[in-house]
Amino acid sequence: MLRDRSKKHLQTRGMAAIVLLLSLVTPGLIARASGGEAQRRPQTRRAPRRPVPPRTNYSEFSHVTHVTNQKLACASCHAFPTKNWKDVRKGEAAFPDVAEFPDHSACINCHRAQFFARERPAPVICSNCHVNATPRDTTRFLFPSLGDVTDSKLKMRDSASEFAVGFPHEKHIDVVGIQRRNVGEFRFLNAEWIGPQDAHQSKSCVICHQLYQPQGKSSEEYVTKPPKDLGDNFWLKKGTFQTVPNSHAACFTCHTADGIPPEPKDCQVCHSLAGSGQLKVDYDPKRALDMGIADRTTLKLWATRMSSGTFRHEGGMHPDVSCTSCHNIPTMNTAEPKTLKVAVRSCGGAEGCHITPRTDDGGALNFELDQKKTNSTYVCSKCHITFGRENVPASHGQAIAGLKQREVTCVGC
Repeated sequence: MLRDRSKKHLQTRGMAAIVLLLSLVTPGLIARASGGEAQRRPQTRRAPRRPVPPRTNYSEFSHVTHVTNQKLACASCHAFPTKNWKDVRKGEAAFPDVAEFPDHSACINCHRAQFFARERPAPVICSNCHVNATPRDTTRFLFPSLGDVTDSKLKMRDSASEFAVGFPHEKHIDVVGIQRRNVGEFRFLNAEWIGPQDAHQSKSCVICHQLYQPQGKSSEEYVTKPPKDLGDNFWLKKGTFQTVPNSHAACFTCHTADGIPPEPKDCQVCHSLAGSGQLKVDYDPKRALDMGIADRTTLKLWATRMSSGTFRHEGGMHPDVSCTSCHNIPTMNTAEPKTLKVAVRSCGGAEGCHITPRTDDGGALNFELDQKKTNSTYVCSKCHITFGRENVPASHGQAIAGLKQREVTCVGC
């Protein structure tokens, strides 16, 4: 009996193994026999997916969207003057100005969904104007036109402006207007475009431009502490930059509702959306980071240098040189970057300061070009931060040739 049971058990297990083997092999045999008909059956085509439009980042306000696309006028959002103009500047310093972001009413008609979005800790759209945007803290950033306000309690939003401010220097050469606020009249002073050390400097470029962070007791004061092994390597010094107006304070002295046009409410006359005509700059943000420079004004001025990234307005004999020796004032327009670029020939000066007919005469440019000719990988560093790695512009060689020609002409005289 036991043998019969064992025999039946083995037979059962054998049959199960055969069934399992057939279940694995049979589908492949059937597919081969049918010539792969199962694989050739038409598959259902899925409808192509529609491209998903990129999500709008409502934390980055775009004037291009509102002005260029939506065709909105400045007055659609900005009121002049804003209610707080007497609060942001005190006493005699106060003047009617656009000194605050637009009210919620200017935005909510189009952006109701974003205003009431269920986003925590606050809707992202609020971050355009508000520091924290919570029910307990409704503090707004300092409006960009208030660069002259130095209240430490007020914080300015760290973002690049979309606008270029057009200031045509040639229209301001002959006359500089000073408003006597207590009398309500204008008095005009003739302005000569002369060097900052001239006795009449109050009538010159320094009305709008002042030396930023001038040197103190030493001419070797740096913006940040340099390494001990600096040697002859470059490190940014104080007295390098000249300031530029950062508010409406100087402009609205003359341009008022009852003064010289354009009026303060005519924003579009001076402010225009910056185009693609920006020129390359001789600036390396990594170099600034390595130096530990955090000052906003220094970084902004340095990041816009289109000629020499190392030039110091307080260095060497520069303070005694007239502004017009380097800057072509009549053609300068701040909305057109190419008109602000300083020509390399100005570095020659009347006495051949940095450009001389021959290298033996001590010209820094001459020396750098000689090194570049000998070694193509040589980096010109006496004047430049990033441009020194590039090919030498034709204008540099022409400047030296011009001095040689002048020297020949003078000998002939």
